[in-house]
Amino acid sequence: NLTKRKGTITVIAEYKRKLAVASGYIDEEIIFSPQSMSPTFREFGASATAVMADERMGGCNYDDLETVVNEQQGAKGDMPGPIPVINSDLIVDELQIARSAVSGVDAVVVTYNVVEGGSTKVEFLIQCAYAVGLEVVVKVSDAAEAQGAVDVGARILWVDVVGEDGGSVEEKTNVVNNLTVPEGETVCTIANILANNNKQLEEVEEAWLCRDQGFNAVWVSDALYKQGNDPTEHAGAIIQSMTAKSSVKWASAKAKSGKGEGATEYLGDILM
Repeated sequence: NLTKRKGTITVIAEYKRKLAVASGYIDEEIIFSPQSMSPTFREFGASATAVMADERMGGCNYDDLETVVNEQQGAKGDMPGPIPVINSDLIVDELQIARSAVSGVDAVVVTYNVVEGGSTKVEFLIQCAYAVGLEVVVKVSDAAEAQGAVDVGARILWVDVVGEDGGSVEEKTNVVNNLTVPEGETVCTIANILANNNKQLEEVEEAWLCRDQGFNAVWVSDALYKQGNDPTEHAGAIIQSMTAKSSVKWASAKAKSGKGEGATEYLGDILM
């Protein structure tokens, strides 16, 4: 369940081996295995995990996807228990959805502007997923796509890159701010958090801003791999700090001390 009470936000942690943009701050050679990262995501508070099962874009395949599914299922009876697994492959046909179901995932991603046939094909893929018991996250990049997705049955929207630079929090908010939703229905909204090409952790503050603008969740990928010697540079610590009850008003993501509402709890989380 990605929808939490107002004033909080959940994290979807995506596993991948190949990063979106070559950078000087992440060494792809040190990205840990899915067997290692899957429990880290769960134990540090992610509400779901995703696997970019497209080798061209994420360096992972369906074997990695099944590895994560099996690791999560192995946590049944533990605290915390298994979290949902999402296949974030570029889904374009029903065969991929069937393969996803066989892999044991809980949901698939359908990218609105990748699917040929527009809303008609998106609706078809949504219905195919529902037929095999999978939830659907529809990735959108503007308000027209968002409304089109809702009109054909999407109830989980992932606001991806908006414009050439990825979009500000305000621009992402505008994508889903004025949706017309059928009476009695709700739409879960997810904001994509892009990694900045530096060693700072502004991505944490962006997650807080997305929370304050009403997003239910953030989708975090490359930023999780800003791993280093600093205690804040750890995938689990980044997840915990994003879900902390702090804000840019009171605490910096790299702060080592501070006063103000939420600051002490936040620092305790990331420096555990």
